[in-house]
Amino acid sequence: MKARIHVTLKNGVLDPQGKAIELALGNLGFDGVNSARQGKYFELDLAETNREKALSVVEDMCKKLIANTVIENYSVELE
Repeated sequence: MKARIHVTLKNGVLDPQGKAIELALGNLGFDGVNSARQGKYFELDLAETNREKALSVVEDMCKKLIANTVIENYSVELE
């Protein structure tokens, strides 16, 4: 089973890298970008075949290592 994890900064958390991307896009002529936020993406290939157990394990991984839940949100997709 494959897990796809998207990690993004919570609203209200400053994102200097996102701001740099926003400004760079404007400098390159890409008008109309009101804001940009950066994030992280992970793919995990899991041996687990039980969907509920896999989701539980991945959620635990996110809370303990992959995401800093104080300042980041995460979402998990299983395939």
